[in-house]
Parts: sequence; C-alpha cells; structure tokens
Amino acid sequence: MPLMMSEEGFENDESDYHTLPRARIERRKSGLEWFVCGGWKFLCSSCCDWLINICHRKKELKARTVWLGCPEKSEEKHPRNSIKNQKYNVFTFIPGVLYEQFKFFLNLYFLVVSCSQFVPALKIGYLYTYWAPLGFVLAVTITREAIDEFRRFQRDKEVNSQLYSKLTVRGKVQVKSSDIQVGDLIIVEKNQRIPSDMVFLRTSEKAGSCFIRTDQLDGETDWKLKVAVSCTQRLPALGDLFSIRAYVYAQKPQLDIHSFEGTFTREDSDPPIHESLSIENTLWASTIVASGTVIGVVIYTGKETRSVMNTSNPKNKIGLLDLELNQLTKALFLALVVLSVVMVTLQGFAGPWYRNLFRFLLLFSYIIPISLRVNLDMGKAAYGWMIMKDENIPGTVVRTSTIPEELGRLVYLLTDKTGTLTQNEMTFRRLHLGTVSYGADTMDEIQTHVLSSYAQVHPQTGGNNPSSTPPRRAQSSTPKVRKSVSSRVHEAVKAIALCHNVTPVYESQAGVTGETESAEADQDFSDENRTYQASSPDEVALVRWTESVGLTLVSRDLTSMQLKTPGGQVLTYCILQVFPFTSESKRMGIIVRDESTAEITFYMKGADVAMSSIVQYNDWLEEECGNMAREGLRTLVVAKKALTEEQYQDFESRYSQAKLSIHDRVLKVAAVVESLERELELLCLTGVEDQLQADVRPTLEMLRNAGIKIWMLTGDKLETATCIAKSSHLVSRTQDIHIFRPVTSRGEAHLELNAFRRKHDCALVISGDSLEVCLKYYEHELVELACQCPAVVCCRCSPTQKAHIVTLLRQHTGRRTCAIGDGGNDVSMIQAADCGIGIEGKEGKQASLAADFSITQFRHVGRLLMVHGRNSYKRSAALGQFVMHRGLIISTMQAVFSSVFYFASVPLYQGFLMVGYATIYTMFPVFSLVLDQDVKPEMAILYPELYKDLTKGRSLSFKTFLIWVLISIYQGGILMFGALVLFEAEFVHVVAISFTALVLTELLMVALTIRTWHWLMVVAEFLSLGCYVASLAFLNEYFGIGRVSFGAFLDVAFITTVPFLWKVSAITVVSCLPLYVLKYLKRKLSPPSYSKLSS
Repeated sequence: MPLMMSEEGFENDESDYHTLPRARIERRKSGLEWFVCGGWKFLCSSCCDWLINICHRKKELKARTVWLGCPEKSEEKHPRNSIKNQKYNVFTFIPGVLYEQFKFFLNLYFLVVSCSQFVPALKIGYLYTYWAPLGFVLAVTITREAIDEFRRFQRDKEVNSQLYSKLTVRGKVQVKSSDIQVGDLIIVEKNQRIPSDMVFLRTSEKAGSCFIRTDQLDGETDWKLKVAVSCTQRLPALGDLFSIRAYVYAQKPQLDIHSFEGTFTREDSDPPIHESLSIENTLWASTIVASGTVIGVVIYTGKETRSVMNTSNPKNKIGLLDLELNQLTKALFLALVVLSVVMVTLQGFAGPWYRNLFRFLLLFSYIIPISLRVNLDMGKAAYGWMIMKDENIPGTVVRTSTIPEELGRLVYLLTDKTGTLTQNEMTFRRLHLGTVSYGADTMDEIQTHVLSSYAQVHPQTGGNNPSSTPPRRAQSSTPKVRKSVSSRVHEAVKAIALCHNVTPVYESQAGVTGETESAEADQDFSDENRTYQASSPDEVALVRWTESVGLTLVSRDLTSMQLKTPGGQVLTYCILQVFPFTSESKRMGIIVRDESTAEITFYMKGADVAMSSIVQYNDWLEEECGNMAREGLRTLVVAKKALTEEQYQDFESRYSQAKLSIHDRVLKVAAVVESLERELELLCLTGVEDQLQADVRPTLEMLRNAGIKIWMLTGDKLETATCIAKSSHLVSRTQDIHIFRPVTSRGEAHLELNAFRRKHDCALVISGDSLEVCLKYYEHELVELACQCPAVVCCRCSPTQKAHIVTLLRQHTGRRTCAIGDGGNDVSMIQAADCGIGIEGKEGKQASLAADFSITQFRHVGRLLMVHGRNSYKRSAALGQFVMHRGLIISTMQAVFSSVFYFASVPLYQGFLMVGYATIYTMFPVFSLVLDQDVKPEMAILYPELYKDLTKGRSLSFKTFLIWVLISIYQGGILMFGALVLFEAEFVHVVAISFTALVLTELLMVALTIRTWHWLMVVAEFLSLGCYVASLAFLNEYFGIGRVSFGAFLDVAFITTVPFLWKVSAITVVSCLPLYVLKYLKRKLSPPSYSKLSS
C-alpha cells in the first residue's frame, strides 16, 4: 500500500484507508420526521442552553500579577475559593427536578392526561384516580433528589470550612478555606490539604524544599519534591515577607497539571531580582504537604484551580432500561391513538367526534400505566437495599439509586491501576547475582553474608592504622579473580544502600522546628521513628530491604550519606555527584567517596533496556529480566565502577564545563556522563513487587469470561503499567503485547496504526500523548481497532484524558461502560461512564463519593455485576413488562365493552376500582417479582458466561414486548367475551364478574412469570386475594361497582351463588391455561441457558 507522506496527500487522498470501515454517515431526516423523532427535544435543550449561557457568561481567563500579601491590589475579581459539587441551588431545584422528570415521554403523558380532567366535557371518573399516582411519583422523586442534594451540600461544607493560618501584617489569622483570596499568604502544616493553587515561597525545612503527595490530583502516590523561591526562602524571618515589595506574574489558568510558567520579581532591591518560576515552585490545590510547614502565595482559587478545572460536572445518569421502556411507551401511545381513531371511525364520526376522540384517548389511557414508574422506582430502591445488605460484599454503598440495572449490561470496564488493582505497597522479592538467586525465603542467608563481611573488616579497622588494610582490598579486587559469594552479596547490598535519592526522616523532630540543629547533634537514629521519603515507592522498598538485611541508611543531606552496619558502626560517604532518574535515560547514578578509605565509586541502577549496553558482557541478564517480568516484578539492574582520583577530577572538570555551556547544554552534559558509563561491573538484578489487591486475578478472569472487555487507564509509567497488566492477568500469558510507539505527527500515527492493524489478538499498550495525536487525526479508526483487542492499557493518562476515552467508547460502540477507580484523578472518568464504581482506598474518599456505587475492595466487583447486576436487570425487565401487561388487559376489555355498546365512550370500571386494580388488588404480587431470581448467586459466579446473554438485552426487547401484548389482547378478549356470553341473563353483573376474573387472572399470571419462589411471594398472592374478597363485601354502589346506570348494584347474594363461582373459574381457566401449557412446552423444547445449570 503506497503511503503518501506529503501533508496534502493526507488531506485529500483517503484511499489508503480503504481497508478501514469508514464512519457511517447518517442520512438527514426530513423536517417533520426530524421534529417528531426528537427534534422538539433538541430545540428545547438548545433554548435552555442559550438561556443558561446568557445568565452564565463565561469569564475570559487571563494571566495575572499577584502582589505578595495584598489581595486588595488585584485588578480583577477572582472566583471564590469554594468547592461546589451540587447539581442545583435553592431556585433551580424544583424546576430542575421537574424538567428531569417530564423530559421522559411517560411522565409528560400522565401530566397531560391528569390536566385534561379539569375540563368538564372530558372528565371521566374522579380526579384522584389520575392525580394521586402522579403526585406520589413526583413526591418520591423530589424527596430522593433533595436527600442526595443535601448530602452533597454537607460534604462540600465540610471541605470549605477547613481552617488555615493566613499571614498578615499583624501576625497569623485563622481563615476558612472558602474565604482565601488571590494574593493571600497561607501557611500549610504537615499532612494538611493545600486549599488553592499557590507559589511556594518558603518552608521550615533547611534544604528549602519539601515533599508533597499528589495522589488526589494525578493518582501517582510517589512524593514530589517542590522547591521554594530562593529569594523569599533566604529572608531571615517570616515577617520579612511583608517588608519586601514583590509580586508573582502567573500565566492564565489552564488544564495541564504538569506545567507552569511565571516569574517572581522583587522590586525594592537594587537591582530588582527576577526569578523564573516553573512547575517545581508550585503547590496545586488538593495535594497534601508531606514534610515540614510551607508558606505560599495564592495565585488561583476556586474554579480556576488545576484540580477543579480537571473535574467535570456531574450529569444525571439514565439507565439503558429506562430508555428502552421509554421507547416502548411511545409505541404504546401510538397504539392508543390508533385504537381511539378506530373507535371514532366505527362511530361514523357522529356528533362532536373530536371530543369523543379525546374521551377515548382518556378511556384507553390505562394502556400506559402510571404505576410503571412507581413500581420501577420502588424496585430500584429495593435492589439498592439488597446490595447494601449483602454480607458477601460488606461496606458497599449505593449512591445513585436510579441505575442498578446498568450493572447487568456492561461491556467495557475501565479501571485505574494504582490503588485499584494494586495496593501500592512495594515489597522486595528477589536478588539475582548471576550464579545465585535469593528469594523471599532465603533472605536470611544474605543477612549472614552481610554480617560476616563486616565482621572481617572491623577487627582491622579497629586497629591503630585504619587505612592500612582497605587499599589492599581495593588492589585485590582488580585482578579478575572469582570473588566469593559473600563479598559479591556484600557489594550488591552496599550498592543498593547507596544508589538512590531516599532521605530518612525522624518523626521526633517534627514538633521542634526551631531546634533542628540540636536535634541533629543528638543523632537520634533510633529505628522506631524513622520513615523514608523519596519520589518513588520502589526506591523506598529497596532501602527498607537493605535495612532488613543489616545495612541501614540513617541520615542524608545534599553532600553526605551515612550507613549503619550490623555491628552498629556508622560509615560516612561523601556524595560527589548525583545523576537523577529521567524518563528518557531510564537510569540514575551517583558518585560517592568512602570517608574511611577515600575510595571513589560510581554506582548506577536502571531499567534493563538502558543498562544492558552499559555493563560488561554477561550471558544471564536478559533472560533473568524476562523471567522476573513474567512474575510481575519490576526489575532494576545495579552496576558500579571504581574511579581513581585523577579519573574523577578529569570527569568533574569536563562535567562542570558542560553544565555552563549555553548551546545544547543537555546534549553536552549527557555526553560527558556517557563517557563514564562504559564497562560497568554488573553487581545484581533486583525484583520489586507492587502487591496486587486481594483476588484481583480471579476477579479479572471472571469478568473476562463474562464477556466484559477490560481497559486499564493509569497515570503511571509504561513499564510499570505493562508489568501490572501481566501480573494481574489482565493480559493472559499467551497473548502478545503491542506497544504503540510514541507518535507526534499525523504521518507517524498513520504508520503505527497500519502496523497495529496487522496484529491479531494482541493487547494494546499506548501512552497518553500518542493517544492524543491518534484521536486528533484518526479517532474512528483507532477506537475501532482498540475495541477488537482483548485488553487495552493506556498509561500516562491525565484525568481529563481518562474521561475522554470513556466518552469516546460510549459514542463509538453504543455499549454500556463502567469506570472504576479510587483517587481524585479518577473522578472525571467515573462521572463520564454509564456506571461509576469508586473504591474507598488509601487515596482518600474522593472517588467513592463521586461514584454511583462505592465498594471497599476490587474483588467485590465480580459479585456486584454477576449477581446484583444480573438480578436487577432481569427483575426490572419482568416487572416493567408485567405492569404494561396489566394496563393492556384492562384497555382490551374496555375496547371490547365499548364496541359491544355501540362505541359509547363510557368507562367500564369506575373510580376506586381502577385505582384499586393498579394498587391494592395486584400491587403486592406484581412487586414481589423484585424477589425473583433465575439462577442462584453461587451459579451466577461459577458460570460468569451467563452474563454474556444479558448484554444482548434480550430480557426486554420489542420481541418480548410483542409477546406480552398478544397475551394481553388474548386474555382481555377472553375475559370480556366470556363475561358477556356466560352471563347474558345477569348482564347487570357483568362488572363484578369480569373484574373478579381479571384479578384472578393477574394473580395466576404473576405465578406463571415467577422462576424461583420466595415465601413473601406466596404471602403477597394470598394477601391480595383476601383484600379483594373482603372489598367485594364492603364496596357497594358508592364506589360504583355496577353503576346505577345499569339498573342495579352489587348484591352479596349473587356473588355467593354456585353459578357465579364456576363461571368465573371457567373464564379464568380459559384465559390462563393455554399460557401455562405453552410455557411448559417452551421450557421442554428450547430451555434458556441458565435452566441447564439450575436443573
């Protein structure tokens, strides 16, 4: 396939893409058809949007100059620093909730019908028969929304009223988080949340830097090092911040959390001091201070903070089942109109026919039952209650009670990695020295080796001349003699203990900021209160491990590091150079000088891809790295090189020269460092494991068998993400992994997509940047290809990207998506998905509060979907169709009745009977369908394949709906004709007879629909029957059974006669028996998949 690499070639010639299915272009619908099919909804919503835009003119975001400690100097108004998660306010609440309700065709229809009853000519029966059910539905909805809204309000209030210290000319003042303004100087203590976006001015730490935790912002749990502005950090005291005239110039607020441009200017010094500000001088809102106390100047507040700009507004979620039922009600409405027109036509359009038409519409309005919404809403509440009461998934909370059925229809599950699939706790698992490998059970051997090697050194160093022996050791290691295992282990452990950027912190000093010097003089190196701080949890795991085998890092500053040997002696190393880890180099190095021996050593550790070319030739590294990666361990290769004093001096002069160069500084520095990185001696290979959450593998396996495609969206590095994908069995062992190469332009994206299309059945790993490029040019193609993959891993995703991917999946596939995460960075994704699940994790509760369902562990997802999702969907489908059937039967009877009586628009059953029919006589049995289950929970979990059937949506479709319509027409016809044929003599009693048969038929039909009996169902059946029999005795003509217009009313004597009883029984049997026979035959001839298991 010739590729046209010129830009215009790409623009004009799409022929090289003919292998990809083009986006299907929908034809435009004609005017009227468009208006009926949802054009009216489109017009309404665009008018509303227009009004909202007028009221809510978006303020243009501008760059700003912020004077330190002078909020009143700011030129324009900035938003309040308050967090708002509410959907409505006091004024919009009622209109908003009513709009959400009446945007459904079903509810709008009832409103119109109920209002029509105020017109005398159209009045049929009593007002309460129409208004009572409607009022009930609205009351339930408004109450539920109000409770949800109030909870949101309380959560926001809690965050907004947190107190912070603000620095003023008169000293410290306590302010609420919501009262903080741009320009304020705010003091944030250790472990406190940063309330707004700030520039970092000074800290209590001597180094002038501090660590912050950003897990709520970007999902990464490693700590970030932030540096204070040096001009303000150098000031002698806090109060001096007010004695200088300085300002910060900050760029306009934007989405990107990883970049910032600004300048700091101090005007009153001579000459004025200018400092450039970058991302490392900022403290974003929602991050947490991990060390020391920080003081910053506020630059962005409220809506303009990075964290708020990265979260989306919550939208009202509507379940697929509700949308399907809404379609069916439209079909029923059509049937209703057709039926009414037929009746008027048969009347011959006599008299005021349009009034009769409207009366017929009202008479048959029971085709669309108002009780549908009541029953479904009560059903949803019941499912929510069952989920929360399930002992197998304790701590589960249902926060959005309107969509439990969605759990049974999911096709895509998008999950976060850190904290969701993994616990984010690193443990050291394996040390490999080439000839010997140590695992978790042989760590004590390493301890013995370390002990013995230091024991040999000590007696000599304890002698009169400390420097007499070490040089001899140094010489003995130069010839290529095979070292003993003990010395090799010792070298490896020492390298791991020295080559890192970890700082030990002692808690006891935290309270005494002023006396740090004296505290350090005491050298309180006790193990109880030592914690390690580093920018990556892997590093901490390595240092913790060296501590466990006897070599402990006890202190570190910018120039030196101290290790404590198993014997308690403290070794001091001088740090000469540090080469930090970058994502390009994938390695870090350090040059140290041993104080006691003056030996200079260059240690290096990094990823195997970067290190394999640097270390001396060996035959085991590649193979062992592969083995460890398959176990899901993160591997690091450790190597060293001894340097003489001359070599080091030569290196240092070249290095400092390169660092001062103006052109190509980065390249020159890299070249100098590379001159060192040759022929390093390979010491060892380490394997660190990020522990998975409990039962992640079996859960993912179950979800995959259930036909759910799992995508992992993470902010983490590509290597780590791939590692976890393998170890969690997200990608099965036999599958290939296609790593999408980084692309920056349209041409590269094109070539990569072509390469990817040739692969079959392989998992895709793609980074956020490449994804962005591909979506810009080839959105449709990329999504189409990715959807065919068994698993997809997106790494380095920003929160907005995660949400964007979810939205794309929903639009392109039309399938139901579920997002699951545990940190603040997952909130947008959770809100964008059809169904959001939050895990209460270490990263706080932000995700679980924003989610529709909140769980405590990832493994609970399996039961939530397989058991509760299945039951909720199946039950709601049965319930919805049954309620429709109940309305259809009575409408059929009304139609037969009207046609027999010369098409009179007279109601068959009056007021209370109609209300009673929909409520007290049949409500309990019909609602007891909520307890029905087709397979036992154990079966549903054991055979997740059963879930695949649900996603096809066969429990509620036009086919099943039509079957119910036919049943209703058959039964309604039999009941009415039966009553008319068998009771010619006692025609006045036709109402009593047909109604009795109708109630019995309904009760029998519920029994026919049920698949698994529950004792409450039996109670409900008998209770309803009892209610009906009792009411026959009491409800006399007042409630209009056998209207006076038919000459007589109900007499108990007639009801108790034998003919009445046998005739009613006969009619009921004829209406129900054939259906029982058909059901039995269907079960025998084509049993559903689950019945094979339950038998």
